[in-house]
Amino acid sequence: MSVTETSSTVVTEPTQVSAGRQFVEAYQRDGRDARVELDYTITAGLGGTRRKPRRPTRYLLKNVVYLNQQPRRAYWHETAAGPDDPGVEHGEERRELANRFHSSPIPQLLPTTAWVQLAPGLVEDPVAFEAFLNARLIMRLGTAENHTLLSGEGGLLNMPQIGRLSDIAPFESGLLAACDAVEQIGCTADGIVMNPLDYYRYLETGRLMQTLDENGVFIVRTRLVAPGSALVGDFGHGAQLFDAGRTSISVAEPPPGTFVEQDGDTLAVKAEIWERVVLNLPFTFHLVTL
Repeated sequence: MSVTETSSTVVTEPTQVSAGRQFVEAYQRDGRDARVELDYTITAGLGGTRRKPRRPTRYLLKNVVYLNQQPRRAYWHETAAGPDDPGVEHGEERRELANRFHSSPIPQLLPTTAWVQLAPGLVEDPVAFEAFLNARLIMRLGTAENHTLLSGEGGLLNMPQIGRLSDIAPFESGLLAACDAVEQIGCTADGIVMNPLDYYRYLETGRLMQTLDENGVFIVRTRLVAPGSALVGDFGHGAQLFDAGRTSISVAEPPPGTFVEQDGDTLAVKAEIWERVVLNLPFTFHLVTL
């Protein structure tokens, strides 16, 4: 099977000197007081660079507002009509015409944090030190970001506005039923977040995963969605990510329980970003049972 555009697209990486190199230089200069402040969000450059992409949740959110470049105070969102609301003209075939329009303050951004320990002798080899930070600290930050966007305090899976889809008729697949439900209100389901267990179960039993991919639906595989369920939605139009547009990397004291082995002699490095996802069109998202 040829590689489609949807499975080969890679998020563009920042053109700056690598974050690992910048921190190595700061450590050589300042030791345990080393700290770098980057004027971009480092996880924005994480994409599917492997032959088999493993897309992060952030990849689905095309509507990203970097508040350091586009300062604003509010965002728009809509709610669907209730059963007791009066009808509107053409509302039978175009249900979105009865939506109510709202404006709300941008909620407080949430920190996403990742930690690594520096093994003895690593800092004495600047090239290896840089490679370790680029390979592990940044990737751990991407995993932590999945938690922030999906299952953290303000994560999508914890938003009560997202519907639970139980009636999948006339489809056999809850994934296709959810895609149809999104289109019936004038939008398009362009993303699915599901557990790897279910993804590979579908690969074993048929071509549904390939068919969705070939039809432009991005699939994110993550352990943060419970097996047997999936989040389906219009990520490109129905959600928005507010991002501080900066990254902090520093030597820091990790909280208790951060590492298996932890003592004052082992250096730890922390990376942190700040962000918050909101729903503009919450009725375009469904948590379905597979």
